[in-house]
Amino acid sequence: MTSGTPLSSPPQLVRAIGRWSMVALAVNSILGSGIFGLPSAVAALVGEWSVWAVLIAGAGMGVIIACYAEVASQFDETGGTYLYLRHTFGRFVGVQVGWLTLLSRLTACAAAVNLLVIYLAEFWPAAAEPLPRLAVITVFLCTLAAVNYRGVGAGARVSNVTVVAKLLALAVVCVAGTIYLVGHPQVAARPVEAGLDGWLKAMLLLLFAYGGYEAALNPMGEARNPQRDVAFALFTALAILLALYALLQLIVIDLVPDAAHSVRPLADAARVAMGPAGAALISVGALLSVYGYISANMLTVPRSTFALAERGDFPAWLAAVHPRFRTPHFSILAFALLLWGFSQFASFSWNVTLSAVARVLFYGGICAAVPVLRRRQPGAAVYRLPGGLLLPLVGTAICALLLTRVDFSKSLILLATLTGAAVNWLLVRNPRRAAAISKA
Repeated sequence: MTSGTPLSSPPQLVRAIGRWSMVALAVNSILGSGIFGLPSAVAALVGEWSVWAVLIAGAGMGVIIACYAEVASQFDETGGTYLYLRHTFGRFVGVQVGWLTLLSRLTACAAAVNLLVIYLAEFWPAAAEPLPRLAVITVFLCTLAAVNYRGVGAGARVSNVTVVAKLLALAVVCVAGTIYLVGHPQVAARPVEAGLDGWLKAMLLLLFAYGGYEAALNPMGEARNPQRDVAFALFTALAILLALYALLQLIVIDLVPDAAHSVRPLADAARVAMGPAGAALISVGALLSVYGYISANMLTVPRSTFALAERGDFPAWLAAVHPRFRTPHFSILAFALLLWGFSQFASFSWNVTLSAVARVLFYGGICAAVPVLRRRQPGAAVYRLPGGLLLPLVGTAICALLLTRVDFSKSLILLATLTGAAVNWLLVRNPRRAAAISKA
């Protein structure tokens, strides 16, 4: 890697992801399970101010996305956050981030798979029973793994189709809810005393709702023009979701009595605006959303483990490329198997919280990387943040503030992940041990 020059891509992978497919991947990587459950959680924390909370959180995430855009525009290799922070701060940080990003994606996707079963039970109640639930999750994940195993183009096409379908379903709810509000008074919201603690907890939850786009940066080695397209894809995805989230939050708190205690807030809002058909529509939308979300992650996350293995930080077999389909097939299978395990043995809320906490850590790292890379390779960034160091400093401060809301004594899985990453680093930093791990 040389200062000021593009980083060459691995020749084994196929560059098949265009600009709009990258946008679809970013939207799909964000829009998963959160929007179908979090409106009520945010309303419980800040009440009628929850729409403002959504907008403020979106603006804060915009600062972090801007930092991502500048950093990512200096690379065109597979690896995403792991690659950027390894190159910036060294191997130890890179390995820690590699483990954290894998944990955040596994937990976020497992939360989405749990939600899939919950909404499927609206149409097939037996889906919530242990054996049918096991069968549904197994068939679902095996199908998506098979699609992505056979080629990045097929995985990208599935992502493109599902993102359009789920955005249309949510747009129908937005239009119907807005029309309903024009002719009917809004419900009286239950008063909530929104103190500083409530606001910060709401921001941490919304970080989960807006996060995930970083997974779309993992397959940059398979994008056609990654350095020029990354900023466009990230900001376009944020603009779409900021408008969608704010309008849906407004509809929920204005249509649903006691929105703070609603189990399925969007379905309840759709039922008020459109009747039982509306509730059924949002349930279908939830299924499409989760399908697209897991599909996008099945494409993007294995590229992260592929990148770690390619650089000797994970076993070499995870970097193997299929001779016919030219995909990191072992990484895809490993991610599918791990996701199956997390989906079976952890709840939706547990996965959401753990994913959000893990993200705060490496989001802060990306913000801190901006000034370091500017100094080290000043001409490498295709996209450059305005305002000097102001936005990186603000982004780092946002992440540090959110970390004050984390009870690390209850985050044993997170601490175990950091410990495991440290042991991983100790093993690979020794050349002989690294060679043995690489051959494992």
